[in-house]
Amino acid sequence: MSKVGIIANPAAGKDVRRLVAHASVTDNAKKAGIVRRAIAALSAIGVDEIVIMPDSSSLGLRALEGIRQEELKCHICLVDMLTTGSVNDSIVAARLMNELGVNCIITVGGDGTNRAVAHTCGDVPLVPISTGTNNVFPFMVEGTTAGLAAGIVARGLVDGDRCVAKTKRLNIIKNDCFVTLALIDVVVLVETFIGSKAILDMSKAREIIAVQVHPSYIGMASIGGSFYPIGADDDEGLYIRLGKGKMRVQAAVAPGLIREVEIEKFRVLNLGDKVELTDKPSILALDGEREVEIFPEDRVEIELCKDGPRVVRIKETLEEAVKNGFFVRNRKETGGGFHEA
Repeated sequence: MSKVGIIANPAAGKDVRRLVAHASVTDNAKKAGIVRRAIAALSAIGVDEIVIMPDSSSLGLRALEGIRQEELKCHICLVDMLTTGSVNDSIVAARLMNELGVNCIITVGGDGTNRAVAHTCGDVPLVPISTGTNNVFPFMVEGTTAGLAAGIVARGLVDGDRCVAKTKRLNIIKNDCFVTLALIDVVVLVETFIGSKAILDMSKAREIIAVQVHPSYIGMASIGGSFYPIGADDDEGLYIRLGKGKMRVQAAVAPGLIREVEIEKFRVLNLGDKVELTDKPSILALDGEREVEIFPEDRVEIELCKDGPRVVRIKETLEEAVKNGFFVRNRKETGGGFHEA
């Protein structure tokens, strides 16, 4: 039986960057619309069951309000869980969906939402839909298209090895114990309290460790991309030390904010490499959100590995489905192949 989970974060796309930069705002009505279109596509594609994370804004229920019951060809339910209105909801929902045996999870949120899901989703492939302008991990993709790809993968209609890719991640190891992970980058900030989640003052940034960097990205991952692009499929990462040096680059550090950044030094990281942090005390920003406090006595390493979540390649999935004739409904077979009836 094919089963797809949907995790939509009502808090995504609403942080302080909407005030201090020019990031777009994605309200809950838009998120419910994304979920609605994804559900419609999953139903049309023939998925048997859809399970949705409950949340304080009832995005799943609001999404269902706009769909006529006769259009639904699958069973839909909410995950049986208590909600807290925090990032922990996404972590718990991903774990429960994994235990329920879902074949694919659609996430509606930003880098932070997907980082939370990555903790507990296991090998369940993700279709991450971005809800803002400063995300790297999730895709800017229409909900309908995302639903089609998720449904095709969930039903096993394409080659998983070709259409699903394993991603990289950064492990944060503090005093020889794994603490948490990042999917895109870790930024070391010479500050002593977390405060706002977003990185607001570039002068506080000292080091960047990233799994992928590109000039088309928005945020810290754009800095390395300005001189040494590394893609999601490349088996390497990048370490950057910010400060007085021989190189200056321009980068889009936030939506609508282009800044000149000085690079003291950098080096390419291979899978398995570890970077030991020397700036202490400090705060670690993970995928753009300040999360981990580092004290002078702590020993902290950042490890690059290819053990991130599996992600559906949407374009390749749909193209593979076309090659398999999945979308063609009115045809007749001849000796020379399929032709219009």
